[in-house]
Amino acid sequence: MAFIIILIVIVLIVFWLIGIYNSLVRLRNTRQNAFADIDVQLKQRHDLIPQLVETVKGYATHERELLMRVTQARTAAMGATTIDEKIKTETQLSFALQGLKVSVEAYPDLKANQNFLQLQEELSDIENKLAAVRRYFNAATTEYNTGIESFPSNLIANNFGFRRETMFDLGTERTNMEEPPKISFN
Repeated sequence: MAFIIILIVIVLIVFWLIGIYNSLVRLRNTRQNAFADIDVQLKQRHDLIPQLVETVKGYATHERELLMRVTQARTAAMGATTIDEKIKTETQLSFALQGLKVSVEAYPDLKANQNFLQLQEELSDIENKLAAVRRYFNAATTEYNTGIESFPSNLIANNFGFRRETMFDLGTERTNMEEPPKISFN
């Protein structure tokens, strides 16, 4: 009788451990799926940027350095392969695009151009969608990180290679966004 009770307890513990492991896998997959949603929006943004840059080039001929930064940031972002690389390069691209938006304010003719207005509206829509999917990704990442750091699942996580993951956050660059942009026509 004692043997049966011990066997039942062992089986229950094994099923409990399997449940914890499967829960961690589900959390990891949810996070990866959330980033796939971000990837879709990033692809749309990457496709839109060359059109926007070409439209602005016609008006803002002396803004070549800014346009080059946007183009280089887009190229770097498109070449990123891991989630962490994509987070870093997309943050840099976001800052480059913000500089472009500020620069455009100096061109009244450009601001009235229908092509530019349409591209700007599409980019704004994509940026809003990106913000929404980033929030979802960060929520999934927080849930995953909490899952792997909480007891007793942290014991399983450590033994099976689950590691803390990065949020899609502006991090230290956030202070740069809070400063007003500097515009120079030299």
